Amino acid sequence: MYYLFNDLFFPPVTEADEEGVLALGGDLSPERLQLAYKSGIFPWFNEGEPILWWAPDPRMVLFFDELVISKSMKKILNKKIFKVTYNKNFREVISNCQQIKREGQNGTWISDEMIESYCKLNEEGFAKSVEVWQDDVLVGGLYGIDLGDVFCGESMFSKVSNASKTAFIALALYLKKENYKLLDCQVYNPHLESLGCREIDREEFMSILKSK
Repeated sequence: MYYLFNDLFFPPVTEADEEGVLALGGDLSPERLQLAYKSGIFPWFNEGEPILWWAPDPRMVLFFDELVISKSMKKILNKKIFKVTYNKNFREVISNCQQIKREGQNGTWISDEMIESYCKLNEEGFAKSVEVWQDDVLVGGLYGIDLGDVFCGESMFSKVSNASKTAFIALALYLKKENYKLLDCQVYNPHLESLGCREIDREEFMSILKSK
């Protein structure tokens, strides 16, 4: 494992261990975070612990032609139960992602420091959010890093049934329309798989990320 200090540097992703951990340390400055995502790397650690930088193999992604919208979700979308906006309230979205309780997890990995760092990235146009509203109340959403042709999803939340799914589907359809290559979902989970996401080799992910 590599130890990071003040230099703005990351080792090749091929140096990650079997779990996907590449490096430890460094900081959450906007410059380092931008370099990380452009290099196929993301931070993921518990509050109070050193920053861990990850480049897992395999990588969970969505190719937009493989998006799965169930019959029940199609009905919900057609009924227009929710209103979807883009990048209207980034801080509120990431704060809700921090506070939401998740099954099998104690606490959150989204620290206050991380919120401030990603809000700075949002101000710079690098981090973006999707908001889902019901009766003018924010009930779901997600945020991530926009690389221009790849969107790196970070976290999502839902206060009512299907709100986060609505955010994910709306984002996927938007990215497809704008000719993005894929939506990066980082690591496997069954919820993402149900929406059409699948794992690919890290090498393939990096090839897509670096292709012009």
